[in-house]
Amino acid sequence: MSIAHHRRKQPALVRQQLLDVAARLTSEQGMGAVTLDAVSGASGVSKGGLLHHFPTKNALLDALFDDLLTRFDADLDRRMRDDPMSHGRFTRAYLMAVAGLRDSPDEAGHWAQVTIALLAEPRHRQRWNSWVQERADEYVGTDSSVNAQIIRFAADGLWLADMLGSHPTDNAARDALLARMVELTGK
Repeated sequence: MSIAHHRRKQPALVRQQLLDVAARLTSEQGMGAVTLDAVSGASGVSKGGLLHHFPTKNALLDALFDDLLTRFDADLDRRMRDDPMSHGRFTRAYLMAVAGLRDSPDEAGHWAQVTIALLAEPRHRQRWNSWVQERADEYVGTDSSVNAQIIRFAADGLWLADMLGSHPTDNAARDALLARMVELTGK
């Protein structure tokens, strides 16, 4: 009997390892580099093991998108818990989570590739639209003001500018911009 039969199986860890490798390949080489063979080879997981978790490339990419959204939601939840003011709380969390991506190159790289997929893939775009609508519905009482909507649109613009490196600002100017945007969420 081979060692593989005695090895303790840890499907959750293997699944996460596959997602981490797919995310790394996406960041380093783009979505086109994410093939089942590439992920299998880079992760050291057999193709059969990969197919057990993700039967198709689309299933893998969907899970990657879900994983990013889960981490983004956890970041938003943490930021909202730490914010004592209810009015605009979700919008402030969204703004600061998006702004924080600049300081987390790996996470920003993953989101950059997902953003490209959002533009190119209708099914991913629909999933993102659903996520946005669910949050809008959930926080309608606290984050439906015009200012909150403007700030979320501005945060999306900041996200794009950071991703493209199109509007570089020094830290002091960026901090002032963020402070003004946060101020507007309370109105």
